Amino acid sequence: MATTTTTQVRMRGRPAHTRGPTYLSYTPDGTKLITVGSNNTTRVYKTGFDGEPTNIDDCPEQNTGVASTNDFFVVGSEDGNISRFSLETMSYEKYLTRCSLPIRDVTLSPDGQWCAVSSDELIVKIIKTDETSSVMTLREQPKPVKHVSFDPTGKYITLSCTDGIVYVYSIQDDTPELIRKVDGLIRIAETEDEVSTKVVWHPDGRAFAAPTATRDIQVMSRGDWENQRSFANGHNGDITALAWSPNGAMLVSAGKDRKVVLWATKTQKVIATYDYANVMDLAWHPTKNLLSFTSTEGEVYIYNDFVPAEHANSIGLPLQPSPFIHDPLSEMSANVRRPTANGQKDIPNRGLRRGTPDSLDDILGSDIMGDEDDFVVDDDGAGYALRLNGNGKRPSGEAHISGPISKRRAQNWEPQYHESFQPGSTPWRGNRKYLCLNLIGFVWTVDQDTHHTVTVEFYDHEYHRDFHFTDTFLYDKACLNENGALFSCPAHDDTPATIFYRPHETWTARSDWRTPLPEGEDVTAISLSDSFVTVTTTANYVRVYTLFGIPYRVYRQKSSPAVTCASWRDYVLTLGNGPVGADGNATLLYTIQNIKRDEICQSEDVVALPDGETLKSVFFSDNGDPCIYDSTGTLLTLLHWREPSQAVWVPLLDTKLLSRLASGRKTETYFPVAVADNKFHCIILKGGDQYPYFPRPLLSEFEFEIPLSSNSKPDRGNGDMEVEENDGDELKKLEGAYVLNSLLTSQQQDLVNNTKATHTQRAALARMELELDKTLLQMMAVECREGEERGMRALEMVTLLKDRTGRMIEAAGKVASRYERHVLGEKIREIGEARLLGETEEE
Repeated sequence: MATTTTTQVRMRGRPAHTRGPTYLSYTPDGTKLITVGSNNTTRVYKTGFDGEPTNIDDCPEQNTGVASTNDFFVVGSEDGNISRFSLETMSYEKYLTRCSLPIRDVTLSPDGQWCAVSSDELIVKIIKTDETSSVMTLREQPKPVKHVSFDPTGKYITLSCTDGIVYVYSIQDDTPELIRKVDGLIRIAETEDEVSTKVVWHPDGRAFAAPTATRDIQVMSRGDWENQRSFANGHNGDITALAWSPNGAMLVSAGKDRKVVLWATKTQKVIATYDYANVMDLAWHPTKNLLSFTSTEGEVYIYNDFVPAEHANSIGLPLQPSPFIHDPLSEMSANVRRPTANGQKDIPNRGLRRGTPDSLDDILGSDIMGDEDDFVVDDDGAGYALRLNGNGKRPSGEAHISGPISKRRAQNWEPQYHESFQPGSTPWRGNRKYLCLNLIGFVWTVDQDTHHTVTVEFYDHEYHRDFHFTDTFLYDKACLNENGALFSCPAHDDTPATIFYRPHETWTARSDWRTPLPEGEDVTAISLSDSFVTVTTTANYVRVYTLFGIPYRVYRQKSSPAVTCASWRDYVLTLGNGPVGADGNATLLYTIQNIKRDEICQSEDVVALPDGETLKSVFFSDNGDPCIYDSTGTLLTLLHWREPSQAVWVPLLDTKLLSRLASGRKTETYFPVAVADNKFHCIILKGGDQYPYFPRPLLSEFEFEIPLSSNSKPDRGNGDMEVEENDGDELKKLEGAYVLNSLLTSQQQDLVNNTKATHTQRAALARMELELDKTLLQMMAVECREGEERGMRALEMVTLLKDRTGRMIEAAGKVASRYERHVLGEKIREIGEARLLGETEEE
């Protein structure tokens, strides 16, 4: 969009106040424009009326800000007073608050219930407009605040401080909380300087803009506090005012270079430039193509048709998105199907529905109740007293009974689908994102506007070398393993979605390969194993390729839309949306298939997620067992997954129960990376972050700990109690170890029974069973130590021993003898004899 400069006759300002800074505010309904300035008169202009404004005299002088609702407006002045005036009576109502130093800015929350005030004092006050005794105070900033701004929801407020830092507070609770300090966005400026450092929130509430020291306008997202798009090279002087259009489609700025510049939000290009000097404040009309602004000369300009005719249609557009580098909303899964408007489809007119044969009304007669049928009088027109229609039925509430009959669905109801995601990746944060994070290394990309730059780094540099390349395909997904790196990019313009595989090293020339997907088909997720490349697409196809790019399998996924996939050796796990439950959420289903043998291990089984929770990641462990991590912070693995219809999800770790969080003083979440060496490898996230960012984070690991009970807090007042509780803690640890080792042993048993197990794998299973029996013996020893009354529990542990040689039974008898549990010892000998006799009979 080319820059244009208006050539029309320059509009003259209306004298409104004496020379000095002048400010203005439209009422939310757009019917009135209020201006204040250096003199003690406030002017109220009626929109669309060219006559004289209404004057409110005897107001404070040297006013520094004004904000309005449809019923009243508030004015701040250098005498330290915040005054409230009625728009109905056009008169003074009351003082909201007083400060000991000059007021510098005043603004109202979107609902008009709170008034935020900054002054040359170090604190900022937020006063309830109807109850001035209710005050919130913001104290974290060390210097006076020049500007204050509410976000469109009224949940957050930003303070532009004279130290060059933006302070962001959450005011959702009675006690405001400082949630962010944004440094480097605005310049350092004194409160009386005639330059702006004001933060202006985009109407969609996801981002805000502010003038920078380089005379540009920088947009920052609230979700991750990263710089987004910027409006650059529009001013040659310091910026003095800034305002978004009501729908966020345009931005207007004024500067000391005697220019008012109109920008397009989508392209960050200049639409038009207007020559007006000394502009101090800007205000868009809520609905019309009308901009008003004031100057330091005490003039007000009411500029009809401010947006040029060729761009005026932008005024009538619905709410436009904030100018992100990568908009999270636009990157929502393209495969998530949305219902048609109001849940209706075009259905041919089948005419009026006939009455049901032999219905109750037919049998008894439609007027069996006579006049009593309408004994409820619909005196308020609410429609609850409706007469029977021509079919003898109650009307359905449709506005046009004779029109086409649509399927009856709940209005405004949409099923909730699980969105697709790429395991191990992060969303864009500014112009960077991780494409892949695992134990091999990590892949990240930087958006350079015209292209991306991709970097692949490895943890072990003895085996692999890092590499870096310029990416003109704009890859947005990646996988990394010891053999190679896999990338995919979405379709762009006439270029189809593409898969690219790059092996690390080969004994021949490196054989990169690239293959496009059919037109109209996009990638939802990719996975890479030692044997295959797997791709799930928006057409609900699962496409499998060999590592040399040979198409191996193509099949349509039963559960759709597709969510994600993972793979290990010859096994592929795919996930998709299944039937919609009673709560309106789609059930998440998974399928596991052995691609090489063309066998299905699990078909469309349910992923065990709690109600309302989502899946965060899915991957195979280093031993080849499927694992998931959900939004509750729980890591689960799939047991018996090689046997059809026998699989069950078992928790390995609940991160909310970690001992490091027991004090309650630490708040952190975890980004899942892998399960290896019987540990959970993850990245610790603090400060409310949901995803890791740069610089490259460190990996942490946690031992598995199946959630069995809450950690108790012992009372240290009694020594005997300490001993008892120490025994109890020891038993809990042993019980946890037993359950965990049982799970790991079962997984090893499944591996041995369902694959061509090696001698090493069989030996590992034998060791695991031995360790399991040792744990049972330790538990039995604790029970014996507790007393004779725990004998039955100890005896049950003996029956759980897996050893068939008799050595463990003999060891159990020795434990009982050591603690002089003679009756228990006799019972153990009987079990040993019975087990030996049973094995002899089987032979």
